[in-house]
Amino acid sequence: MAIEKAQAIASSHSHSFILAADTVVVMGRSILQKPANEAEAYQFLTQMSGRRHKVIGGICLITPDAKIITRVVETIVKFKTLSEDDKQYYIASKEWEGKAGGYAIQGLAAQFIPFISGSYSNIVGLSIYDTLNILKGNGFLIE
Repeated sequence: MAIEKAQAIASSHSHSFILAADTVVVMGRSILQKPANEAEAYQFLTQMSGRRHKVIGGICLITPDAKIITRVVETIVKFKTLSEDDKQYYIASKEWEGKAGGYAIQGLAAQFIPFISGSYSNIVGLSIYDTLNILKGNGFLIE
């Protein structure tokens, strides 16, 4: 998806740096998209309760000379075992809306996460470390 997003913009912005990204949450063999409603958000919380999952971020940079550079960043996240009250509280907050996997680690869901392995900013939506390295390594000046 990151490549497709970048290419869609690059077609009308030639000779520019184009950066695009996309994030998915993977639980076992399932991809947890952005929940469509409260019931789906509740289902996602139930699935993640007491378990680990992966947050996979795709990054794509297209350079002014049309070179395409990509990175995939994986972060492991563990949720504590959620009580019914935890789930109801989070659903009522509406913070799950528009979030891959139905949660935002930078918000109220932080209290449910005792462990991560990898990039925190990847979970939020974009690995800053990887993005800056890709940009700097391909001639984009960052001051």
